Amino acid sequence: MSLSLPYHPMTSRRTMLQAGSLGLLGLGMNHVAALRAVDVVSQSGSGGTAKSVIFVFLSGGLTQHDSFDPKPDAPVDIRGEFSPIATQTPGVLICEHLPMLAARSHKWSLIRSLTTPYNEHSQGHTAILTGRTPMPVGYSPVKPQSIDWPSIASVVGDAVPKRTNNLPPAVVLPERLVHNTRRVLPGQFGGLMGSRRDPWFIEASPYNPKSYGAYPDYEFHFVRGRERNKDLEFQSPNLSLQEGLSRSRLGDRDGLRVLLDRQRRDLDRAASIESFDRHRQAAISLLTDASVQRAFDVHNADPQTLDRYGRNAFGWSLLMARQLVQAGVNLVQVNLGNNESWDTHDNNFPLLRDCLLPPTDRGISALLDDLHSLGMLDETLIVMVGEMGRTPKVNAANRSPGCKAGRDHWGAVQTVLIAGGGTQGGVVIGASDKNGAYPAADAQQPENLAATIYHALGIPHTAVWKDELDRPHHIYHGEPIRGLS
Repeated sequence: MSLSLPYHPMTSRRTMLQAGSLGLLGLGMNHVAALRAVDVVSQSGSGGTAKSVIFVFLSGGLTQHDSFDPKPDAPVDIRGEFSPIATQTPGVLICEHLPMLAARSHKWSLIRSLTTPYNEHSQGHTAILTGRTPMPVGYSPVKPQSIDWPSIASVVGDAVPKRTNNLPPAVVLPERLVHNTRRVLPGQFGGLMGSRRDPWFIEASPYNPKSYGAYPDYEFHFVRGRERNKDLEFQSPNLSLQEGLSRSRLGDRDGLRVLLDRQRRDLDRAASIESFDRHRQAAISLLTDASVQRAFDVHNADPQTLDRYGRNAFGWSLLMARQLVQAGVNLVQVNLGNNESWDTHDNNFPLLRDCLLPPTDRGISALLDDLHSLGMLDETLIVMVGEMGRTPKVNAANRSPGCKAGRDHWGAVQTVLIAGGGTQGGVVIGASDKNGAYPAADAQQPENLAATIYHALGIPHTAVWKDELDRPHHIYHGEPIRGLS
């Protein structure tokens, strides 16, 4: 039976592209655009120490005093309720609720002097996630815009050559960062680079603005307190073919595509059909490649691995990140909790002790161990950072009845954990003052942190990215942090 298609001269190229190819796969244009890197001409040079980056982001702002920069000699309203413990690195103390990381301090280093001028979430997110301290002209803290600086994930995805032909170069999981008012936070997208260079957001974790911690085992609700919320799920992305759509039927639909391609050539002879077809083949590979599907599958990992990472949202996210870099993704951003998770204005010490530090300690430790045992730690850079630190002085917690003391927003200083990717471990860069309020030595800015990532990946200092108008923009806006390697 032959198939006759009418000719519609007014149909747009975009519509025909979508009807002719994307609709057959159940994919949107943004999914195919994420696979564009088969066509990227790399600007990357040689000499990088890392093949991949796992960028762990603690949205809300981790308190430096109660994690990696304790101040045991400060007054009690500054040092807080936790005690410091020794690490394997002589003279380096961290919080008592990070014992597994303390035992692995030879594998990681600290930067105790990262600073920004921002005490507000949106600006802090933008500065850290883009590696740019000044806000762009026309910046809005309440919504992402096309004039925003591109995220580090977008820049890396564009500049570093892919190692596979079917996975996106940059992935963010388990969800986009969303404020508890439901506004999407700026700084995590392609911005001036264009939405087609957004990282691929894996929506594995449904956003719950009132939950704190790594569900289901480390869950806290301000109204009900500590609890296990059975309504929250962690879902791997569905990469299976649509029901009834087998590889053979996909081949039959390729025949239909041939007819549509014929019409498309008439509609737009200037379109790059060959290039688009490569994108489409990559999309088919993404749907049908068993090894790709395994990279996203965390629930079927062996029981020992699941126990080491933790059977919770933090552990599953970090395990998926390890599997994705192992499969060839260049940068995986792991959001450990959404915007409110580390924003501990109230109940700072119970939240950190019971819901946040234990799953982070376990998950990051398992990630370090796995990458080391697989021979991947030296070629995988791990960076863990938030958008700000917290106030040196513990507040009075008079916000809500029953709430305990906390720490408020503080952009002036925070601590960054960094590991792998050619760094030596067991090093402390910079220092905060005696109260953990300001950098006292070797202050670093977001530009330096971003440059450290780019340099580790071998991106040359002269590299550029281009905006939607094909105008070049420098990738580097600072020097890499010295002393890590």
